[in-house]
Amino acid sequence: MSAFLGDLQKAISTHDLEALVSCFTEDYRCDMPTHPARSFVGQDVVRENWAGLFTRVPDIEARVLRSVRDGDVIWSEWEMTGTTVEGTPQLLRGVVIVRVEGDRAAQANFYLDPVE
Repeated sequence: MSAFLGDLQKAISTHDLEALVSCFTEDYRCDMPTHPARSFVGQDVVRENWAGLFTRVPDIEARVLRSVRDGDVIWSEWEMTGTTVEGTPQLLRGVVIVRVEGDRAAQANFYLDPVE
């Protein structure tokens, strides 16, 4: 597993918001091809989104199931589990394709969604 994926997985599972944000460049671009209106740009949005998720799902854990790297592009399959503060189990699965600059994400195509 790449350093980026290991750092990101650890930051999510330990709920370390600042470590998580540091995994992304300041001008990080998240493209969500299946939900284009949710796409965004910026490290500040990463912080806002994950702070909200850590609040709503305080026991969230992340696992990288598979990954492969081709130059500066990392393809990864993720599974995230947890329980909302209302007691609803959460299960998310999907693929994230990341372009890295060093060990930080500069851009991603994000296909992670709740399992129905």
